[in-house]
Amino acid sequence: MIDTSTDRLLEEWGNRLLRGRRHFASDGLPIGGRLGAGTVRREVRAIVRRAPQVMVKVTGGGRGMRAIKAHMAYISKRGNLEAEDQEGNRYKGREAIGQLAREWRHAGTHIPQKSNRREAFNIILSMPRGTEPIVVRAAAREMVRDQFKGHRVAMVLHEHQENPHVHVVVRAERDDGRRLNPRKADLYRWRERFAAALRSYGIEAAATRQVVRGIDRRPDRLWETAARSAGRLDREQAPRSWQGAGRARSEAFQNWRQLEQAFSKSPDPKDRELADEVRRFIVETPAFAREVKRMPERQQLQMRKQREVEREQRGYERGREITGPER
Repeated sequence: MIDTSTDRLLEEWGNRLLRGRRHFASDGLPIGGRLGAGTVRREVRAIVRRAPQVMVKVTGGGRGMRAIKAHMAYISKRGNLEAEDQEGNRYKGREAIGQLAREWRHAGTHIPQKSNRREAFNIILSMPRGTEPIVVRAAAREMVRDQFKGHRVAMVLHEHQENPHVHVVVRAERDDGRRLNPRKADLYRWRERFAAALRSYGIEAAATRQVVRGIDRRPDRLWETAARSAGRLDREQAPRSWQGAGRARSEAFQNWRQLEQAFSKSPDPKDRELADEVRRFIVETPAFAREVKRMPERQQLQMRKQREVEREQRGYERGREITGPER
C-alpha cells in the first residue's frame, strides 16, 4: 500500500527547502520544476550524508574571435589536449584547434577579431579530487548537450590537476540568433543538471544552495577585506549582504524540521532511518544547532527522545533480521 500522505508532506516541505522562491533563468522558464517525493528523498539523503558539491563557474568570456581562439588554445594546452564540440567531434593538435575556431567565426553572425560584447562564455564544471575524470567528462557532456542546445560548444577535460574539471566554451549566439545571458538562476540549474548526470553514473554529487546546507557566510570581498584592515569596517560587523542570511537560515531550519517529522511518521523503515540522519545533520551543523538552542526546552527534549526511540527501534529491527522472528 502506497503511503500518499508522507509523499505529499515530502513534496510540500522538500520543494520549500530545495526550491525556495521561484527563480527564472535567462530563457524565461522557471528553473528545475516541482520535485516529486522520490527526488526529495534522494536530494535529502545526498545533503545529510554530505555528498560532494558540484562546482559550475563562469570565469569570463571572449570579446571577439582573438580572445576566443586564445582561450581555446589555453584550455587545450595548445592542441595537446583533445577538444570536443557539441556534436561529439574531436579536435587535437594546433591545426585542428585553429580549424575549430574558424568554424566558430563563420557560423551564424560573423564574429570580429575584437568585439564590444561577449561572443562566448567560459565555464568550468568541477568535482573534488578522487572523482573519476572520464565520468566527470561524460556528465559534463550530458549537461552541455541538455542546457546549451543550439549553441556551438568546445569542451576540454583537465585531469592533470587535483580536482578533475571540464573547461567549456559556449558561443553566445544560438543557431536561431538568440543570445545567452547567464544569470544566477542559470548557474543553479546547470549545477543541478550536472549533479544529476553524475548521480546517473553512480557518483555521489549534490548541487545545493549554501543556506540549505547551513552555510550562511561567504568570503569577504576585496573591498571588505581592505576596509577591515584599515579599520573602516568592524571585524565582527556583518556586511549588508549578510543581513538576510539569518532569516533565510531560520526558514531552512523550519523546513528541515518539517521534513524530519514527515520522515519519522512514515510507515517505511527506510524513511524513519532517514529521519534520524536528518536530526543528526541538524544538530551537527553549527548554523542549525544554534537554531535548535533557540527552540523551547520542551521541544529540544522531545527531539532528543524521538532520536533515542528511533535508534532503539532500528537496533531491535536489525536484531530480528539477524536472529529471525520470535517463535
